[in-house]
Amino acid sequence: MRAHVLMHVDFEGPGSMGTWFASHGYTLTHTRFYQDIPALPELSDIDVLVVMGGPMSVNDEAEFPWLVTEKRYVRAAIQAGKPVLGVCLGAQLIASVLGARVFPNKLREIGWFPVRAAEVAESDGLFAFPEQIEVFHWHGETFTIPPGATRILKSRYCENQAFAMGPHLGMQCHVEMTEAMIRLWCRVWADEKAAAGPSVQTPDQMYEHMEERIAAMRMAADRLYARWVAGLRR
Repeated sequence: MRAHVLMHVDFEGPGSMGTWFASHGYTLTHTRFYQDIPALPELSDIDVLVVMGGPMSVNDEAEFPWLVTEKRYVRAAIQAGKPVLGVCLGAQLIASVLGARVFPNKLREIGWFPVRAAEVAESDGLFAFPEQIEVFHWHGETFTIPPGATRILKSRYCENQAFAMGPHLGMQCHVEMTEAMIRLWCRVWADEKAAAGPSVQTPDQMYEHMEERIAAMRMAADRLYARWVAGLRR
């Protein structure tokens, strides 16, 4: 099986998700849109498309013209029946090409906050998270749920945390995080210009009990990937 990963910045890779895919027999290839000449494979050469996050907005096509190319590719993958999994910006890109709106959230959400199960259709056979679990967040935008999709996660500060539509899954939260990624992102925490508060944690707060938090999140995330992949093979 071949999983192709779309990356928008060098510090937002697949993290523990990539480790899970590799350990379950997937070959991972990458398109890095931050490079001068990003290369996209033929859809016939991939089995799964994974779209990662980034600090830009899906609405920033004037500043990042490659977003037009990427949206066209994601749309073509969906139309071709290729399963697409998106994280943060990746989820927003899936939502956008499916006809949803992407816009600034009322509050930035940065740090460890719980997500809760939303209205999940049993027929999706996808939801594998506990009823509530603490996961990592780093976003300022959100999306409406695309027509025909099912909302599966929500949080106190962001109603639409994840959705599923057929074989496609979009997640606003970052369940793929590793300790190294969190420490790297926290180096630019000040650049976010977001005052610490109820929905924004400081780096010190994010480092608290980090090993235990990551372990619990990864266990839930690995179950989610397994459930998702099992659904694809039916």
